[in-house]
Amino acid sequence: MEQYFEKLKEYLNMDTEIPFEEFEAYYKDVIGYLQKNYQPMDHASLIKARYITSIVAANASDRASRKLPQFKKYRKMAEKCDFWAESIKYRLLKEGLTEEQIDEAEQKLSETI
Repeated sequence: MEQYFEKLKEYLNMDTEIPFEEFEAYYKDVIGYLQKNYQPMDHASLIKARYITSIVAANASDRASRKLPQFKKYRKMAEKCDFWAESIKYRLLKEGLTEEQIDEAEQKLSETI
């Protein structure tokens, strides 16, 4: 997840919006990684994954609301990332973390950007 987090930091510090093709490629890479590696991931990686999927979902949702040419694709990306973010949160809660601990960990990630 570290490489995806570093790339996200790069994207978030940009002044311009990345094109659809690059957004979609990043999204597909993240989702593909989660589909293959979700089960053995540790809490730190899961927190990063949740943070990444939440940010991607928010950005995809924003782009979908602007009725850009690919708005339907953005909407589907947002839905899938929301699903992953909620699934990860559920797993972390089930494994003993509290919502406050999850929020604090995500806040710490946000402060590094």
